[in-house]
Amino acid sequence: MRKTQGFTLVELILVMVIIGILVAVSGDVITKPVKAYLTMENRASLTDNAELALRRMQRDIRRALPNSIRISNDGLTLEMLHTLDGGRYRDRPDISATSGAGLCAENPADDVLDFTGVDDCFEVMNELNQFNPQATSGQSLVIYNLGYGEGDAYTGSNRTTVQNSGKSGIIKFDLLIFPLRSPQQRFFIVDTPIQYRCDLKSGQLLRYSGYPINATLLSPPKKTTGNQLSNQVRHCRFSYAEASATRSGLVSLSLTLGKHSDEAIQLVQQIHVDNVP
Repeated sequence: MRKTQGFTLVELILVMVIIGILVAVSGDVITKPVKAYLTMENRASLTDNAELALRRMQRDIRRALPNSIRISNDGLTLEMLHTLDGGRYRDRPDISATSGAGLCAENPADDVLDFTGVDDCFEVMNELNQFNPQATSGQSLVIYNLGYGEGDAYTGSNRTTVQNSGKSGIIKFDLLIFPLRSPQQRFFIVDTPIQYRCDLKSGQLLRYSGYPINATLLSPPKKTTGNQLSNQVRHCRFSYAEASATRSGLVSLSLTLGKHSDEAIQLVQQIHVDNVP
């Protein structure tokens, strides 16, 4: 009679142990590279998001009204006044004008910006790129903004609303006596404040615009919805070193993104600000 072929219990257990070892080894070989790839992909995505947000902030900061950058005490909110356009105003009468006539319809004998009394228009001495004096809507005129005292555009002492002038080379505005002259006859047209705010509870970096100018920093602005620039925000810090006689202003931005500390990325950027008013 033929004997029945088969495995012994010892052989079966030995095979199972060997298979288990092979599965464990092959699992580590495959799993670790996959995990490393997913981690690198997640960090690259977080880095891209942070870089996009910082570049947007840098673009707005470079177009900010001189000396208008302000930061909250906790370093989580940054606000500025956005400059739409600017140039130089006429500070002396045009001697070539017939009988001394100027270009301002309301005051044809004078087209200069008068600092000795109430004025409402002046001639622009350069081409404007973004601002059209004949079609204005909510813009403001600012002259010699220092960020404090009489030269503070947030309080409105050197800021007034622009009106339609009817002429391309004339800027007309609400009656005002500007308290300070610009040594270089410079003026700026601002359209809206811009605020960046880190909401650490929701993990978002938000951008606000289109709200009224306030004398004090309100975070967030009232009745305004912010646009999300980044999510997964774990930490952020904004700081501002004001300009001095030897250097320009310096804005420092620090942004940390990531759901877990072991996968978080941190980017730091510094932006020089020309604060010549």
